Amino acid sequence: MLEVKHAPGKAPSIIGSDLERLEQRLQEPSGFTSYGQIQQWLKSELGVSLAYKTVYEIVRQRLGAKLKVPRPQSTKQHPQSLSHFKKNCL
Repeated sequence: MLEVKHAPGKAPSIIGSDLERLEQRLQEPSGFTSYGQIQQWLKSELGVSLAYKTVYEIVRQRLGAKLKVPRPQSTKQHPQSLSHFKKNCL
């Protein structure tokens, strides 16, 4: 009567060595640029088909990783003015 019961919940989609492989791949310098790319990698390498939201939750919440996406740069930016700024202001 005094025992607190918990629902078992759904089993994790990716466990063990598969999760470690994904984590190692995320830590590589090239990494992934989108969650769709991670979905494709999971399907081709591990044979696991997951929803976009599931992939996002695994990568961001469980693994605490981020995608390797460069910061945007203006197309109007001139290389000469950038080098001048770096020399004089930084």
